[in-house]
Amino acid sequence: MLHALLTSRFARDARGVSAVEFALVLPFMLILYLGGIEISQAVAINRKVTLVSRVVSDLVAQSSEDITVAELNAIFAAADAIMAPYPVENLGVTVSSVAIDGSQNGSVTWSRQRNSTERGAGEPITFPSPAMAVANTSLIMAEAKYRYVPTFGSAYIDPINLSETIYMRPRLVYEINAPQ
Repeated sequence: MLHALLTSRFARDARGVSAVEFALVLPFMLILYLGGIEISQAVAINRKVTLVSRVVSDLVAQSSEDITVAELNAIFAAADAIMAPYPVENLGVTVSSVAIDGSQNGSVTWSRQRNSTERGAGEPITFPSPAMAVANTSLIMAEAKYRYVPTFGSAYIDPINLSETIYMRPRLVYEINAPQ
């Protein structure tokens, strides 16, 4: 009799149901929350990488015929400032001048980099759109690359390589000479 009474009382008691439900749902809620943070951070960094490549190409394209090493270093410093508050050690920037010949083939005339790979003079360039290859002109090509390492899931998720390449025409001259 006592056993049946205790069993029926236990079956009607619902005091611990909320705690059990919370314990079951908490891991999924944490994964969704931390995943949302990671995705938001990756999108923000990707936007900054695009902005870096755009600003670098725009600033070099505004230069006069001769750009100096000091001006180029200041432009690279501006790229670092754009990436704040994210680590700039993972940012690589390359800026190149590309000459387009009469056959609409592009090749690098000079290139400078910071934390990235410099392109060799004469290296052929393939443009994303044939309309960009205007014969007997030049372009400034800026490439920004960022290696995004997830904050929370770095043990389970490989780093993500984000990159952007922007082309702009020199504004004041036909071609900008290599920094001296």
